Amino acid sequence: MSLSALTAFGRRYARAWCSQEPDRVAAFFAEDGSLTVNGGQPAVGREAIAEVARSYMMAFPDLHVSMKGLTRETRGVVFHWSLSGTNTGSGGKGYRVELDGDEVWRMDDDGLIAESQGHFNAEDYAHQLEYGEHLTPEEGEEGPPVRRGRPPKYATQRPREDTG
Repeated sequence: MSLSALTAFGRRYARAWCSQEPDRVAAFFAEDGSLTVNGGQPAVGREAIAEVARSYMMAFPDLHVSMKGLTRETRGVVFHWSLSGTNTGSGGKGYRVELDGDEVWRMDDDGLIAESQGHFNAEDYAHQLEYGEHLTPEEGEEGPPVRRGRPPKYATQRPREDTG
């Protein structure tokens, strides 16, 4: 599959995660495909994969996943993603969660995901669920990403003076 076709596939996959329809996510996998999250027990088969998707969709009714990029590497096709949502599902504390991660895909001959190895910072995720904020560099192994370059436009605008 060409890189442009994989990129289009990745964009559709991200939209499926935003759909609140777990079967749409599972449809990107081969019938006997697998999804493993952070080295845990693999979800094998579309039904099990749909259950994994459902668990995130239920925890985050406003779940939004965006594709940050897609690369071919020796370990496979790497889908880089960003997740955001408010944890208002059953038992959630209502905190907003923002998380970056990736999935390493092995594709089958039909252009579907045969195997996906997902990775994200589980410690930061758990902290955000509990406290609604990212770990500070002292608490976790890595701090939030450092933004470089010019500040956003709104940060350089002067406040309007009250004329009234």
